[in-house]
Order: sequence, then structure tokens, then C-alpha cells
Amino acid sequence: MAYGPHGVTRPAPAPRRERAKDAAVLVAGWVALLWALEALDTISGHSLDTFGITPREPGELRDIVPAAFMHFGFDHLAANSVPLLVLGFLTALSGIRRCLAVVTMIIVVSGLGVWLTAPEHSVTAGASGVVFGLFGYLLIRGFVDRRAGDVLVGLLVGAVYGSILWGVLPTTAGVSWQGHLFGLIGGVAAAFAFRRPRGV
Repeated sequence: MAYGPHGVTRPAPAPRRERAKDAAVLVAGWVALLWALEALDTISGHSLDTFGITPREPGELRDIVPAAFMHFGFDHLAANSVPLLVLGFLTALSGIRRCLAVVTMIIVVSGLGVWLTAPEHSVTAGASGVVFGLFGYLLIRGFVDRRAGDVLVGLLVGAVYGSILWGVLPTTAGVSWQGHLFGLIGGVAAAFAFRRPRGV
């Protein structure tokens, strides 16, 4: 235990190696779950595609969370897997609970944005909104928390994945730019909502 202000105790930070191990296990398990769900979807004749979001139907609000775990085929899933592994790992390094809170906020904001703005009769699913959200979160987290190391991580993430920002524009038919845009907004909002207290 470590002593905080006024003698209040708080848990000491986990060793860096332990945090990295926990982060790796979390994101590997997450992506493995997505592949298992897509395999089940394929075996069942794509019965899980019904968990995608159809806009502006009240009953579809319950699909906002599960839609982020479903994909329309293995190519769709494969395109999301590597950035999820990389960006998810970098996010989880700052703590599993914080990472889960950030991802939850991204999923909800992205899903609500799709539900409100996607075209009529469309069905939207996939983790790309989460990818854009994690990108936005990592990009500005260091500036919000005023931590030089996280600023550097954000700059590296921007250099490697910055081209995905084109995905928030309605330039490609059949691609949910709404999910991308609102995922990005959710990630930026999460950086402010879950900012790290000074000295932690």
C-alpha cells in the first residue's frame, strides 16, 4: 500500500511487467472471443447478424453493446483484429478497470450515434467503432492527463494509424462512417471522463 494525501492509503501501482501481462491477456482474450463468435455465426448460418443495429427502432437499442462484438464475415473481423490488439493493449497498460470503462463508453457512444444517424433499413455491426474510439482516446490522453509518456504514445499512434481518420467521412459505400465518427467522439470524451488524477 502507498500513502496518499492526508494519510489515506491507496494500492501501490502494479509492476510494469505485470501490467503488460494483464493487458496482453485481456486484449488477446477479447479478440479470441470475437473470432469465436464469428465462427459460431458462420456455423449457425449467420444467425448472430441479427444483433446488428437497425437505426431508430426502439427495440434495437438493446443491440448497441452486442453489435460491437459481431462482424459480417471473417474479412471484416480480420481488418479490425490487429488494430484492436495494438490499440487495446496500449489502452489496457494504464489499468484494466480504466480500459474497460473507456471501451464501454466508446461502445455506447458509437452505438447510439449509429442508431440515431445511420441510413434507414441498414444494419451495422463490428468493432471498427471501438478501433476509432481507442485511436482518439490514445491520441489525446497524454495531453488531457499531462503525462509526457502518454503524449509520446499518442504521437506514435497518430503516425501509424492517422490515415484511418479518412474513415469518418462518407466516402465508401457500405462502410459505417457513422460508427467510426461517433466511436472517435466516444474515445475523445472518454479521455476527459476518465482522466488520471494528478500524481497517479
